[in-house]
This record gives sequence, structure tokens and C-alpha cells, in this order.
Amino acid sequence: MHDGAELRGIDLSQDLLARARARVGGLANVRLTCGNAEQMPFPTGTFDAVYGSSVLHHLNHERSLREVLRVLKPGGLIAFAEPNIWNPQVAVMFHLASTKEYFGVSPDEMAFSRFYARRVLAAVGYRDIAVRPFDFLHPSTPKGWLGAVGRLGLSLERTPLLREIAGSLLLTATKP
Repeated sequence: MHDGAELRGIDLSQDLLARARARVGGLANVRLTCGNAEQMPFPTGTFDAVYGSSVLHHLNHERSLREVLRVLKPGGLIAFAEPNIWNPQVAVMFHLASTKEYFGVSPDEMAFSRFYARRVLAAVGYRDIAVRPFDFLHPSTPKGWLGAVGRLGLSLERTPLLREIAGSLLLTATKP
């Protein structure tokens, strides 16, 4: 049962789509498509909203954001969570060749800064742009520490200057 929302997913990787189908295959309101996010197989003005988590930094930023703009309806919303290049670990992962292989970073990937993300979104034609650093919770945090580390992270996100080195950026905007 669902609330009437129709969800569409897209990925180039058949392996990742197979994993996603295993998780949501029984849901009638979900359709997954193999395709390129820089040339989506959806008509112009199809979607009310587009969401992505750690996907844009794998793509050509301007091309993919233009394509997202194309498939959005007027007034449609976007929300993307992306790595923050000002985070010390992210900076090491993306800038030091010796760590790229260890962390699985391909040569053409590049994380965002808050200012770069805002500039690209504006250049592509989005409005109501907001880019907010968030997430100090490291993926390897022990399960028993999640509550305390999460609370500390929320406090750090409210601390001027310090919040700028959070692990991720939340990019939101609308199509005119």
C-alpha cells in the first residue's frame, strides 16, 4: 500500500538496480530504470521532485543538473546530499592520489564546496537555492555511540565556521 506517490529511480549499474529491485520490487508505485542521469529517458516536465544522495559528484555537474531541471515540472524541487570538500576526510579522499583507490574515488569524481554548488545551481537556472553543510556522523561510528555522536553533530552543525567542515552538503532549489 502507498499514499499515491509514484517513485522512479535511475542508475547506469545493472548490479545496483538489481539490489534496489530486491529491496523494493514488491512495491507497485516504484519503477527502476537503467539509464544515464545526464541523459534521462523521461519526458520534459515529468517530476514534482528529484532527490539524490551522493550521486552528483560522480557526474558532470552542469550537464546532470541541467538534465534534472529539464525533467522537473515548473516549481519542482530538488534535494541532493553530496560530499563537502571542506571536510578534512573528504578533502584527503578526493585530493590525495594515494587515498583515492583506498576510498574508491574515481579519477573524475569531485566533491562540492558550498560556494561552488550555489554557483553551479544558479548558472543552470535554479532559484530558491540553499546549500547547507550537515552531517558530522561518520559511517564507522560504533552503534552504541550513535546517539551521543549524533547529538554532538547537531550541535556542531549550529556552530558558525565549524559547521563548514561537516561531511556533507544539502543542496536544495526549485525550477522557475
